Amino acid sequence: MEVRSLARKKKDNTQISDKQRSLITYYDPKSPVSEQYRTIRTNIEFASVDNKVKTLMVTSSTPGEGKSTTTANLATVLGQQGKSVLVIDTDMRKPTVHFTFQLPNTSGLTNVITRQQKFDDAVYETSIPNVDVLTSGPIPPNPSELIGSRAMQHLIGELKEAYDYIIFDAPPVKAVADPLILSKYADGVVLVVRSGKTEEEAAKDAVDALKKAEANILGAVLNDVKIKDTSYYYYYSEK
Repeated sequence: MEVRSLARKKKDNTQISDKQRSLITYYDPKSPVSEQYRTIRTNIEFASVDNKVKTLMVTSSTPGEGKSTTTANLATVLGQQGKSVLVIDTDMRKPTVHFTFQLPNTSGLTNVITRQQKFDDAVYETSIPNVDVLTSGPIPPNPSELIGSRAMQHLIGELKEAYDYIIFDAPPVKAVADPLILSKYADGVVLVVRSGKTEEEAAKDAVDALKKAEANILGAVLNDVKIKDTSYYYYYSEK
């Protein structure tokens, strides 16, 4: 299914909508912010020279730090490079990926894991080149159990054969145990930190928790730093 609404033209280049701002690499690929996302893409590629990164988890320490925006734009710049990308919303408690990509969320990951629906029937082909999305689906009573299930492990194994990259939009580390469980499926983890919001201690606690889970932390993305020409700036910091 194509998300045709994503292909609409801008009505006013001076006033962009929230959806356009969220997917700035799609709507404004020549912007400074888009260039920073391409820098993140390059750094991830360099980080995977010896050990290929096919599965990537994007998370944060607490809610509202921009992990879903980072996920969507990272997927977009990878797709623009000709890579096949699948975004999976693994935040089964407060899913947001379907909002960013303007998709329904009546079915998705939970339906596939519980074998109520086949992956091919649940996945969405978006208007963004080479980017597919698997939304979270209905909120289950046992997200942690589903993420840690053999069915989830089997699904990821199959999908790795079909896509160049799989990006998990994971819940915040300090909120639930889900991202720590999910990290075992990820070749690399990116932690999103929001300037002026993320507390230093919270970020350190998130890093410590991920390290205890033996997650491969590739680096951090610092966003929402106010600079002269734009209110959004992204920086990738290797560990």
